[in-house]
Amino acid sequence: MKVTIDAARCQGQGRCFGIAPEIFDFDDLGNGVVIGDGIVDDEELKAKARLAQANCPEHAINIEGN
Repeated sequence: MKVTIDAARCQGQGRCFGIAPEIFDFDDLGNGVVIGDGIVDDEELKAKARLAQANCPEHAINIEGN
């Protein structure tokens, strides 16, 4: 799967980082960013990515693939 964050929607709530710090980090403004290229292959991390997406109040996390 590939995980991305829509920077225009992100307001820096930090839920993504709290749920999956292996996948998400913060930029200089405190908004969420995806670490690396956003490709997640590990099943446990995929579950965390989906949970982060479900908990994002701005719906800024996008997931492509499974």
